[in-house]
Amino acid sequence: MMEGIAMNDDRLLMTDHSRRAFSLFEMLIVLAIIGLLAALVAPRLAGVFIGGQLKQTKAQIQLLSGAVAKFQLDMLRYPTIEEGLSVLLEKPSDAEEKWEGPYLERRTLPVDGWGNAFVYRGDEQFGYAIVSLGADGREGGEGNDADLDNRS
Repeated sequence: MMEGIAMNDDRLLMTDHSRRAFSLFEMLIVLAIIGLLAALVAPRLAGVFIGGQLKQTKAQIQLLSGAVAKFQLDMLRYPTIEEGLSVLLEKPSDAEEKWEGPYLERRTLPVDGWGNAFVYRGDEQFGYAIVSLGADGREGGEGNDADLDNRS
């Protein structure tokens, strides 16, 4: 019985101002401000994320290039197109005692910044090419979709 009286007393103490809710207009203003902030911040965050993917891809290409160079020193040849980059992890059939791999610490082939496998190709001038096909995973492209390789 006493609790009911106390609750009634609390209701009497509440002012009309404390019961007031946000108006629709105030809510729209808050949403507009949040939208403007998101529009200003999102492109900058996307730029940081894209820059990180490019840096990661370039670092992985350098890592693979170093592993191919070690392979070439041991085997006196570059990996063949058929062997691809997997020969950096698994001993080729013609290796005899020359192969001193695996040539990658993780014992797995790295992927580019977009999660795609690298493409290994022969190159007459450089000897080989390690290529990332960019964000779209297809040859060619511009900007974020552009191909990256160890020759540039």
